[in-house]
Amino acid sequence: MQKYFLNSAKIALVLVYLVIFAGAFVRLTGSGMGCPDWPKCFGYYIPPTEQKELLFTAGKEYDKGQVIIKEESLLVAKTDFISKATFESSNWEKYTKHDYAIFNPLHTWIEYINRLFGALAGIACIVTFILSFSYWKENKKIILLSFLVCILMAFQAWLGKTVVDSVLSPFKITVHMLAALLIVAMQLIVIYAVQKNRKTTVLNTKFNWILMLSLLLTIIQIVLGTDVREQVDIIAKTGAPEVLWLENPSIVFYIHRSFSILVLVTNLYLFTLNSKLALGFSKIKWVIFLLSLEIISGILMYYFDFPFGTQTIHIVIATLLFGVQFYIILESKSKTVIQ
Repeated sequence: MQKYFLNSAKIALVLVYLVIFAGAFVRLTGSGMGCPDWPKCFGYYIPPTEQKELLFTAGKEYDKGQVIIKEESLLVAKTDFISKATFESSNWEKYTKHDYAIFNPLHTWIEYINRLFGALAGIACIVTFILSFSYWKENKKIILLSFLVCILMAFQAWLGKTVVDSVLSPFKITVHMLAALLIVAMQLIVIYAVQKNRKTTVLNTKFNWILMLSLLLTIIQIVLGTDVREQVDIIAKTGAPEVLWLENPSIVFYIHRSFSILVLVTNLYLFTLNSKLALGFSKIKWVIFLLSLEIISGILMYYFDFPFGTQTIHIVIATLLFGVQFYIILESKSKTVIQ
C-alpha cells in the first residue's frame, strides 16, 4: 500500500487546489448562492437546469426536502407526496436559513461543480488516510496527520455550508480561505514526511527566521486581499461598471497594495541569501516567479479595470505561493551543514 500512498496524497493536494480554483471562479462569477441550500442544490443531488423545474407543478411527485420557488420564497417539501391540481401549503414549509430565492442556471451549475470538486477532494483524502495505515509500524504520525486532513476537509465542508446559510458573510469567507490554507499545509507535511529522496539543504538561522517571517507576511497579505475583495464584491453587486470598483477604495486596499512591496523585498532578500550562501533551496525561484505573477495580476486589476479571470488568478497564485513557501520551510528542517 505504501507505493500508492504518496501518489494518493499528491492527487488529494491537486484536487484541493482545484477546489480553491473553483471557489475563486465561483466568486468571480458571483455564483456563491447558485445553490441556496447544502449539501443538495435546491433539494436535488443533480440540480435543475430550468426555472420551470422549481415552480409548483400539479401531479408531480415530490420527495421530502425538494425545493420550489413560490412568491419569491423557497419552500421545502415536508414529506414525499404527489401534488394535486392546486397548491396545498400544508405540504410545504418555508426555508428558514435565509430568504435568498433566485435561480440562475449558470450560477447554479458553477457552484454545483465547485461542490463536486470538493467531494472528489474529500474522497481522495479518505483514500489517502486508508493507505496511511501501511505506515503503522514505521511512522504512526503519518496516520494521525492523514486523519487530521480528513477532519479539516469535513470542517471545511461545514464552513462552506455556513457561508451559504449566511448569504456569503465576508468574515466566514475569510475563515473559509484560511481553512483551505491549513489543509494545504497539512497535506504538504504528509507528503514531505514520506519523501525518500529529500533535497539536502544548509541550515542558516538567519535565512530560516526570515523564511518564516515571509510566510507570515503572505498570510497577512491574503487576509488583507480577502477584505479588499469583499469591498469590491459589494460595489459590483450594485451593478457599477468595473472602472468604478476601486474608484474610492478603503484604507485596507492601500495597506494591501503597499504591503506587497514588503512581501517582495523580503523574498528577494531570501533569494539573495540562498544564492550567496549556496543554501540549496531551489524552490525559492518559484516564490519569486509566483510573486511576480501576483503583482502583475494586481496591477492589471487596478489599472485595467479587472480583466476577466484576473481575480481568480490572483487568489489561486496567492495560495500556490503559500504552498511553496510552506514546503521550503519543511525543507529547511532537513539540513546537513550548520552555518
